[in-house]
Amino acid sequence: MAETITITDDRTGQTVTVPIEGGVFPASAIRSLDPSLFVYDPAYMQTASCKSAITYLDGDNGILRYRGYPIEQLAEKSTFLEVAYLLLHGELPTAEQLSVWHHDVTHHTFIHENMRKRFVDGFHYDAHPMGMFVSALAALGTFYDGAKDIDDPESRHRQILRLIAKTPTIAAMCYRFSVGLPFNYPNNDLSFPANFLSMMWKVGDEYVLDPVLEKAMDVLFILHADHEQNCGTTAMRVVGSSNADPYSSAAAAASALYGPLHGGANEAVVRMLNDIGSIDNVPAFIQSVKDGQGRLMGFGHRVYKNYDPRATIIKQTAYDVFEVTGKNPLLDIALKLEEVALQDPYFIDRKLYPNVDFYSGLIYQAMGFPVEMFTVLFAIPRTAGWLAHWQELLSDNEQKISRPRQWYVGPETRDYVPMSSRV
Repeated sequence: MAETITITDDRTGQTVTVPIEGGVFPASAIRSLDPSLFVYDPAYMQTASCKSAITYLDGDNGILRYRGYPIEQLAEKSTFLEVAYLLLHGELPTAEQLSVWHHDVTHHTFIHENMRKRFVDGFHYDAHPMGMFVSALAALGTFYDGAKDIDDPESRHRQILRLIAKTPTIAAMCYRFSVGLPFNYPNNDLSFPANFLSMMWKVGDEYVLDPVLEKAMDVLFILHADHEQNCGTTAMRVVGSSNADPYSSAAAAASALYGPLHGGANEAVVRMLNDIGSIDNVPAFIQSVKDGQGRLMGFGHRVYKNYDPRATIIKQTAYDVFEVTGKNPLLDIALKLEEVALQDPYFIDRKLYPNVDFYSGLIYQAMGFPVEMFTVLFAIPRTAGWLAHWQELLSDNEQKISRPRQWYVGPETRDYVPMSSRV
């Protein structure tokens, strides 16, 4: 028997019955009752703005899948570029498809010299890398004549390739500028994560990358590649719905990510652990959180009401990284904090479990990244997810330019008051 929901307008007695599919019923039910009636839903807590086949997230049970594939399997067996292909194309590539994809991405890693020499030099010497990154994404579209040809599948594909390939180059460029180091060109003989790390850290002609760190970077990229309709992805879709080019849309998404409530959580975790200072201070800190005097950063999630599956993977990755870099001194504090919180009814009852940000910042810090780069590191892989959603949006005939309605609570009609009569 099909599931339905019946809504009655008590003002008129009129009713409407509509189907429930996958836990969702259409807003057309409200419109059919009264076209002037709207649903008030701040922050879209209960609103599905689109249909998507990209990422499945079950927050109650701690499940995350890309195109049906569990995140645990992809993190263990796949690579970021293969995952990016999966997100964009819907299926895992064949060996031949993956080879072509690798080649095409690799040979789009260079950026225009004017971007490097003129655009970047316009920033203040201590500009934040993420602010530079956002600006560079928007500017990148001005270098390509076909950037706005979004109705041409071949042109769309070229822009997607360029964005995925060039975001690590731009990220490394922004960092090197912020610390006064010369720019490193991409090395097309390296893997996607190794090339990025080389551009970040190479000094002179010598750079030896430990394969454990290369793998860790790849895993982190996989874990951050997409996460359903978060703030940044929603920004990508909203701006993209106006038929904006993908560079402008990605810049909007990155701007959303730049906000501390979205992309800055792992940075906040590191700062929190530094403030705690030692294991001995953990119980007092936990008590202060329970007393409403602070927040336990890296715990809880808008969607997850269970252990974030990415947190389990990233915790093991942290141990692998620390075997190479030496243990981050904040790790013991983090482990103690997790142990105490997971045994405390206060956090258990509120379903506050570690999320992906709890350990990722420790890994980034151990690998040498300053906290100012954490959000940029998030944006590099998330670009693939943003583009997958942008592409899906353009092929969805039910989508129009985004235009939410508002609940007006301002004054009624008023007559203009001359300056001489204003009190």
